[in-house]
Amino acid sequence: MKNVFVAGLEPFGHRLLRTIPGAEEYRFLELFDYGTVVRPQRGAYPSLTQLVDEGCRRIAEFAGEEVGILGYWDFPASVLVPWIAGRTGMPGPALEAVARCEHKYWSRIEQQKVLPDCVPRFEAVDPFAAGAAESVTLEPPFWIKPVKAHSSFLGFYIDTVETLEARLALIRERIGLMGEAFNEFLSQVDMPAEVRPIGGYHCIAEELISSGHQCTLEGYSWRREPEVYGVVDSLRAGHYDSCFSRYQYPSVLPEAVQSRMQAAARKLIRHLRYDNGAFNIEFYWNPDDDSLSVLEVNARISRSHSALFLMVDGAVNQTVPLDLVFGRRPAFPHRAGGHNLAAKFMIRQFSDGVLERVPTDEDIRRFEKAFPDARVRVLTPAGTRLGDLRLQDSYSYEIAEIFLGAESEEALLQKYSDALLLLDFQVRPLAPENAP
Repeated sequence: MKNVFVAGLEPFGHRLLRTIPGAEEYRFLELFDYGTVVRPQRGAYPSLTQLVDEGCRRIAEFAGEEVGILGYWDFPASVLVPWIAGRTGMPGPALEAVARCEHKYWSRIEQQKVLPDCVPRFEAVDPFAAGAAESVTLEPPFWIKPVKAHSSFLGFYIDTVETLEARLALIRERIGLMGEAFNEFLSQVDMPAEVRPIGGYHCIAEELISSGHQCTLEGYSWRREPEVYGVVDSLRAGHYDSCFSRYQYPSVLPEAVQSRMQAAARKLIRHLRYDNGAFNIEFYWNPDDDSLSVLEVNARISRSHSALFLMVDGAVNQTVPLDLVFGRRPAFPHRAGGHNLAAKFMIRQFSDGVLERVPTDEDIRRFEKAFPDARVRVLTPAGTRLGDLRLQDSYSYEIAEIFLGAESEEALLQKYSDALLLLDFQVRPLAPENAP
């Protein structure tokens, strides 16, 4: 029996892990709970150094047994897993390589060296500096975000200097939620002189690249050879098209475009010296001029894509880092699932309100009977004021996820419409005088 410690293990993820072929050979153990390393309910993330020490102690209790560590969440799990792997002698990417992916400013500098035509203009911004808004040299419109954040947390569309000043005030209030922990991770890394002053309390401003078609390449690097095993489309909605509405697999992009993206991804991963680990890279393709742009690099799989790969290819993408941590080259299946395509739909609200109803157990049973291999994950309990939710993007509130497979896009969208009726989420909008 192999013991696999999972950072942020929760019931939904555990059920997906049990679909892995040969899952009976593994014992999946919670290393840190979901509320610690994914969505802390109050305050900032705990000390990463203390979490690493705790993780190493737990793993040491299994001395003499086969042990691995697995992660599929964003920061801080994305850095804790390789940090602990390195401390305990397991295979995994070097921390410097992880940092070159995860530090948005450092990553842009490295991307620019090997993919100069795929990188927008960018600059570092210290939100605490006097005259920070006036010091930005990019002309609006542009985006600003912390050098370490996820789920579009504290990411803002900037159209005027006045807007920037207002957004920087919000950033100063909240950037420490991840910034302090990210600085703790960076203390373990030998950073180049041009990046060393830019830490977790800094931001990056970038010119707009969000026109055209967005997608994510999922892959891994094994013995310094990067491979891509899937391309997932990302569809957006909401104000400034800034919020994901669904991820859909496989991509509908032309094969030639996908091939160019894969070649660019392999070139970049080799340059970042990222090895023995899974990755995903987000790209934009602009059909008007056939250009490619890199949005960001993540040193992990995307958990959001796991059920999609299962429904289309016949295996969850957690099999990839699981193989790597046990020293095996991943052998990911292709089109061995039961559906031609699959999607993760994000149920969002774009204004504040109170979530008055979520699906009952009976609602979910009806949903599962109607769609036997579909999945729903309710993220927010009934009675929640949406404005009180933490770690949301700047323009919406996510209350649930639905994973569906189908034989065509038309059938997929019809299933989603039917699913919403069965699940019956209800939100009471707040009157303007009660809204924030």
